Order: sequence, then structure tokens, then C-alpha cells
Amino acid sequence: MTGTPPADSAGIPWQGRRLTPQPFAGDDGRPDPGLAAALAAVDAGAGTLADVVAALGPARLLVPLVAVVGDEHPLPTHQRGDLGADLALVTLTLRDQRRVLPVFSSVETLTRWDPAARPVPVESGRAAQAAVAEDCEDLLLDAAGPVALTVPRPAVWALGAGRPWTPPALDGELRAALEAAVRPVPDVHRLDLEPYGDAGVRVEIYVTAGLSRAELDAVVHAVRALVSEVELVAERVNALQLRVLPA
Repeated sequence: MTGTPPADSAGIPWQGRRLTPQPFAGDDGRPDPGLAAALAAVDAGAGTLADVVAALGPARLLVPLVAVVGDEHPLPTHQRGDLGADLALVTLTLRDQRRVLPVFSSVETLTRWDPAARPVPVESGRAAQAAVAEDCEDLLLDAAGPVALTVPRPAVWALGAGRPWTPPALDGELRAALEAAVRPVPDVHRLDLEPYGDAGVRVEIYVTAGLSRAELDAVVHAVRALVSEVELVAERVNALQLRVLPA
């Protein structure tokens, strides 16, 4: 007589299944050392957002799940992405109506924010992909501190794609694309990029001195139209400001 093969709680046999190793076995809930150092440097005024994003790349993060009972939610200001009947992934809607995904460097910082939330370890890239899937613009890292930091959309996209993030003012590919875009415009002699916020860029164009108002308006209109068509701008820039200077 043949016995019933072992199965899981849903009755699906274990035979033939391949179990993958748990990537976070032995995780003690403490922050990744590199990420902790980058956040400490920011707190001391010696670090930058770019340093933190670079440290996030290989780091483990914790995303919070909260219990849901029927239509009730224990954190009414939160929105949620359903993960099942009793657990939900938390997203936040800020005062400016931006949706963000809260993530945490450690169990301590998550508990500081909400002691009832269940910490789920994930790679930073997967957290970024979850943010995009939930229509969140940014990641909000360690929302209750001690060092709270917003990871802006272009950096989130880079993390999700598994590539390094460079602030747009230092992005060589972006500069090359913008220079190529405005090259056909008469009276534009050169272009520079300056920081504009955390993930924005100020595009400075140097034009022929002495242009009439009508001629200058025509140059600016052409540059704006061409810059708006550069795909890397939509992907890598949160905000763009145009500044016109005499050559």
C-alpha cells in the first residue's frame, strides 16, 4: 500500500519542489554596517545623499507589514498594498500628496516608528521595485529617525534597476544627452549643469550676448522643447531649472 506523499498545508506535495536558501538566515536585525556609517556621516554633516544611496545598493532593508482586520487598518493615515487577508504593505501619503514607501535600516528604527509592524527583510533593489509597483515616488528611510532620509525617485529607479545612482549635475551621460539636444540651436555656445535640490538639475546655457528680447525668447523656447524630449531627463531628474547666461 502506497502512503500519501508529504505535502504542505494546502495539500501540495513537497516532492519535486526546489527550496531556495533563505538569504537573510541569521539576520539579527541590526543595520548594514556600510549603511549605518553613511547615515552617521549625513547626521554629522559630512555625508551626502549619494553616499547613502551607494550604501543602500548592497544593503538589506526592512519593509513593514501591518495587520488588517476586515476593512479596518490600525494606522488610518497609511495606505496599503494587499499581501493577503491579514497583512498589508504600508505606504504613506505625505502632505504634498506624494506617495512614499517607508523602509528601515534596522529593527530598532522600525520599532521606533511602529512597534506593532512586522519587519520583513528584503534587498534594497526589491524594496525599490516594490515602491514603483505601489506607485510610490520615493523611499522614506528610517521615518522616525534618528536619521530620516528621503530617497528620491531617480535614485529609487536606479536601485530597482541594480545600477549606481549619480546626482544629475554629475551625470556624464545626462550632460552628453543634453548637449546633443541643444547643439542645433543657434546662439547656444555651451551648457553647464549645477545641482538643484537633491535630485534636480539647473541647466545653464550660455548664449550670444546682445540678443534682442525676441531672439532670446526664441532660443529659450527651442531649448525647452528639445530638453523636454531627452529621455534621460524623465528617468534621472526630479526637477529641472533653465538658466540663460551670456557667453
